[in-house]
Amino acid sequence: MTSERPGGTVELGKHEIARIGYGAMQLEHLETPAAAAVLRRAVEVGINHLDTASFYGQTTVNRHIRAALRPYPDDLVIVSKVGARRVDAPVPLTLAQRPHELREQVHLDLSSLGLEQIPVVNLRRADQGPGLIADGDQVVPLDDQLAELIALRNEGLIGAIGLSNVSADQLTQALPAGIVCVQNAYSLLDRSSEQQLKVCAANGIAWIPYFPLGSAFDQIPSPTEHPVVQHLATQLATTPAAICLAWILAHNDHTALIPGTRTIPHLEDNIRTAEVHLDADALTELDKLG
Repeated sequence: MTSERPGGTVELGKHEIARIGYGAMQLEHLETPAAAAVLRRAVEVGINHLDTASFYGQTTVNRHIRAALRPYPDDLVIVSKVGARRVDAPVPLTLAQRPHELREQVHLDLSSLGLEQIPVVNLRRADQGPGLIADGDQVVPLDDQLAELIALRNEGLIGAIGLSNVSADQLTQALPAGIVCVQNAYSLLDRSSEQQLKVCAANGIAWIPYFPLGSAFDQIPSPTEHPVVQHLATQLATTPAAICLAWILAHNDHTALIPGTRTIPHLEDNIRTAEVHLDADALTELDKLG
């Protein structure tokens, strides 16, 4: 097993993680042997940061991770997310924002992953898109949610607290809780969360963007289709996706990536993003796209 970390490392609370990690959501579409092969290869190439959630296939992904990697390597950092649930795999996702629901999701993660403590748990807020937006009794004050997560941390059930889909004001409000990471939609073309990134950098918080290549979800545009990106990819003999991911890594050194895939070749392509060097002229050209 390699000791090298793809893309170098960044601090995630008390952990040191690879800047290129792995988002496991897509594994809900695979059977256990195929999912296990991808997960084991990820660890072999130096990835020590896995992003998951109990609502990914209603614990399907968590069970794949447990079957493939338990007993877990000492340096493996499994990060989960709470704020939604899925009663059964075919049933659409629903919000679960109330404090007792957050606690239930943490316990579901613990049991399905076979852990005594989840290293980091992200609170996925639902005040705005992309995705579900809270209404009725799912509109919960952030302070109430943080109080429950702090209690879970004090009980030793979670190691640290992160945030997802938050505004700059919410991030600032949550800082006294000891936030270690933030996951927001962010890409070369979508820099609406640039202020949140600046707050993270100023406070030593890991910035872990999702949808860095766009998404059909809520019609988020893909930067891989931009002519400037495609031109640079041709110049550097790489892929447009690698250009977009390499820009994110170069843009701020507090950033880590969690690209997802169902295949080993695609996983290895994502790892090769670390080999893409964007010089000052390329970065200036890409910076203008935002």
